[in-house]
Amino acid sequence: MFDKGAGKTYNVRRCGVYSGRMERIMLEIFKTVEDKLQEDDMVSEGCWVALTKPTNEELQTVSRETGIDIDDLRAPLDDEERSRIEQEGDCVIVLVDIPSLDEKDRYVTIPLGIYMTKQAIVTVCLEETPVLRAFMNNRVREFYTFKKTRFVFQILYRNATSYLRYLRIIDRKSEQIEEKLHISQKNKELIELLELEKSLVYFTTSLRSNETVLEKLLRTDKVKKYPEDEELLEDVIIENKQAIEMANIYSGILSGTMDAFASVISNNLNVVMKFLSTVTIVLSIPTLIASLFGMNFVNIPLGDNPHGFLIVTVCTLVLTALVTIFFQRKNLF
Repeated sequence: MFDKGAGKTYNVRRCGVYSGRMERIMLEIFKTVEDKLQEDDMVSEGCWVALTKPTNEELQTVSRETGIDIDDLRAPLDDEERSRIEQEGDCVIVLVDIPSLDEKDRYVTIPLGIYMTKQAIVTVCLEETPVLRAFMNNRVREFYTFKKTRFVFQILYRNATSYLRYLRIIDRKSEQIEEKLHISQKNKELIELLELEKSLVYFTTSLRSNETVLEKLLRTDKVKKYPEDEELLEDVIIENKQAIEMANIYSGILSGTMDAFASVISNNLNVVMKFLSTVTIVLSIPTLIASLFGMNFVNIPLGDNPHGFLIVTVCTLVLTALVTIFFQRKNLF
């Protein structure tokens, strides 16, 4: 149990009473007992403490119970924090970027902090993520909270596969937008493509940062690794490299698609302007003739001819038709 306030003690659950009202407490503790994942009320040997957008009080509590410096626990709460691996005393800190959706349904990356102490594993994230939720729902095979090194590598593997899943979603969305562009060619679709291109840039940058962390994990002696754990870490590195390649491919395709449609839209604009200019020239012929005959002259050509108006009209139509045929032969219509 953790002391959650002045003179009051509450169990650490996903839902609890805090400050006199019902609200979700984003501090969860899990522990594998007899091959089954269970929620616990206290930090103990071999447990997993999961913090999701924690309050300062929760950070202080976990810092006090695990011995992790509170400034290190706050690091993943900065969405600009870089990926890295370092050791502070007996605690190994692994910071990586994970894929996420922001409030506007845009694909971005956020930091995830993994802290491995002799007693427990602590994770800190700005928001709830499917990367960790799969472990909480016990959907990961051979997952045990007391196998700390393997657990860390499993999180990293799950993160790499999440990037691959998000990249496939981005690819499908770009294809759907491309189909719309063939019909509408509006700014809305182009802006959506631009957002996807930005997401791919974020993903590529984060994946490269994660790659540096993974390679350092493979070489470092800070984390005790068993043979099966090393194989898992190598699988993580392979998945991460595949995600980098996919992100680069999709980014290149998307960039080429945007350039192509920008050229198409520019060409369509030129065609429309050319057509309008030609129509303006053709329509100016009868306007010019009518303006000349509409002037106040004493002796107007064909003014005494009873069929003068008809003759002028026919001549105007013939001249307009000839000019139209000329422009058509020049492919200006």
